[in-house]
Amino acid sequence: MRGLIILISIYLVVMATAFSSADLSVTSKSFNNYGAIPMKFSCEGMQASPALHVGNIPAAAKSLALIVHDPDAPRNGGFTHWLVWNIDPKGDIPENFKGAMQGVNDAGKHGYVGMCPPSGVHHYHFRVYALDAMLQLDKNSDRNTLENAMNRHIIAHGDLVGTYQKSK
Repeated sequence: MRGLIILISIYLVVMATAFSSADLSVTSKSFNNYGAIPMKFSCEGMQASPALHVGNIPAAAKSLALIVHDPDAPRNGGFTHWLVWNIDPKGDIPENFKGAMQGVNDAGKHGYVGMCPPSGVHHYHFRVYALDAMLQLDKNSDRNTLENAMNRHIIAHGDLVGTYQKSK
């Protein structure tokens, strides 16, 4: 009986560890965490998305999802710049990424829209989620739809924050 209790205890610890939400590392060769995002990635530049590297991806990850959000935007709930899901969980999201499924940002467009704060310095969160599934979502999905679909599938997450202030 004691052996069975020990075995069950070990099983529960292993399962809790396997399904707990861990931390991903999210980095960019273009800017440091809480550093300035180069103009190239903004409305004043090429509006290309920056390259990202995602580390510590759990082996159980079937896909990654990415939400780029500006909580400082002068509108209720901030401004979402980019929604991407079903990204291959290899760890690298290249600059000007056009792959995977890209939803509708708060500008009403599919894909990435560059930083363009009306005034002051804004903070841009590049939130990456490792998911235990591929998501079956329509390409016209918005942030709320994506977050609801991810809800029970997040096995790890990470955040890279960059800042931007318009030069003009």
